[in-house]
Amino acid sequence: MTAQRRELSGWSRGIALILLLAAALVPAGAQAATSERVVTDRYTGLAISGFDPVAYFTEGRPTLGQPDFEMSEEGTVWRFRNEGNRASFAAHPDIYGPQFGGYDPVDVARGVAFAGNPRLWLITGERLYLFGREETRDAFAAAPTKYLPGARKRWPGVQDILAK
Repeated sequence: MTAQRRELSGWSRGIALILLLAAALVPAGAQAATSERVVTDRYTGLAISGFDPVAYFTEGRPTLGQPDFEMSEEGTVWRFRNEGNRASFAAHPDIYGPQFGGYDPVDVARGVAFAGNPRLWLITGERLYLFGREETRDAFAAAPTKYLPGARKRWPGVQDILAK
């Protein structure tokens, strides 16, 4: 093997390693699109990967919704566990829907749209928040008032970026 081919081979391995590391850093729930105002699974088109947003409040855990109990709200398809949950969401989407469209509020406070994972969640102040990483959920849980003002302030700008 010539010196030039050895050098190229080294570059190829380096690039492959970087790509492998980047793929490993993407959380399992990060299949969601980041060009949407609500975190939507790019493969299924479902908001928050088909989890029932009302079930976080009623069941105290993430629960997948059923295809029989779907509704579309502002172009986003939501699934619910039962008719009662669907009716509750229809009456109060601002209460039951994940805040900041399901994007991580700690990242929104920094002006960044990072898709929340429906399995990394927290209810604070009677509102549902989804997080992209355990570290941000833990930081938010320890001091939500540290992040919420900044997230509320920056959310309109983040929405503008998402709309493009």
